[in-house]
Amino acid sequence: MKAVEITSYGAPEVLRLGERPAPIDGPGEVVIRVSASGVNRPDVLQRTGHYPVPPGASDIPGLEVAGVIVSGDAKAMAAAGFKPGDRVCALVFGGGYAELCVAPVGQCLPVPEGLSDIEAASLPETFFTVWSNVFERAHLQPGETLLIQGGSSGIGVTAIQIAKAMGATVLVTAGSDDKCAACIALGADHAINYKASDFAEEVKKLTQGQGVNVILDMVAGSYVAREVECLAEDGRLVIIAVQGGVKAEVNAGLVLRKRLTITGSTLRPRSIEFKAAIAKALKEKVWPLLSAGRIKPVIHSTFAAADAAKAHALMESNSHIGKIVLTW
Repeated sequence: MKAVEITSYGAPEVLRLGERPAPIDGPGEVVIRVSASGVNRPDVLQRTGHYPVPPGASDIPGLEVAGVIVSGDAKAMAAAGFKPGDRVCALVFGGGYAELCVAPVGQCLPVPEGLSDIEAASLPETFFTVWSNVFERAHLQPGETLLIQGGSSGIGVTAIQIAKAMGATVLVTAGSDDKCAACIALGADHAINYKASDFAEEVKKLTQGQGVNVILDMVAGSYVAREVECLAEDGRLVIIAVQGGVKAEVNAGLVLRKRLTITGSTLRPRSIEFKAAIAKALKEKVWPLLSAGRIKPVIHSTFAAADAAKAHALMESNSHIGKIVLTW
């Protein structure tokens, strides 16, 4: 099979299309003939040597795919309601930038009605991440207010739509007026250009000094101190990436007085059982919203797999709104 390989750590140009042996499914697994592969920030970090491949994972990058099941564990497929020939999208442990990819049956979901494979490939990584962190870790409730740092990112456009569908008020930050406008168009109630104003001060104004209930943070670093300031009482901060650095200094007194929760998670190393439980929740609560068109994938660009380097260069430019997808 053809696969995108990281020939050495470095710039996007180290990505090359090569030949690899076709993967073989094991117990509880399927092999998917991939038609589209989502591109995510961890892929970029893996390419630059800042995201070591977990033990047992393929060194081929790629954490989400869409395509057709070609083979697999018959018993596991039957239990999940799948069969060869079914169109699915899947969260995978690695190996997504390839014509064939192995996925645990429990991490596969049917392609929502009316969606293309390109759209479906853009779903798993962000939808699993948002559901796990915003709704299971932070327990966002209808009527509460969510602040999303980086609202125009793949994670951001997903979080905006799911949170709005679940009855929350949504505030976002983004790095330009155009990105802010795009977030509003997707349903965000307010968008703050963090390059033009202090997001913490703007949040206080927008919430009449009450603060927000939940913050989804992909920055960390110096943001954490300001996030503590703009959380409401019993507020929850969930950190899912550290693009601004791993060290933060916070006012511990505010944490005490406002009874705040500061938590975080990474999805890739979690167990198959954990991810399967997220898939089950998504199928029940979010997939019907996709099929009904109430939530829509946001695709910024697609690239042929041979042009994966261009896809990574675009992601590193931070000029995209929504998802970047490779096609096979």
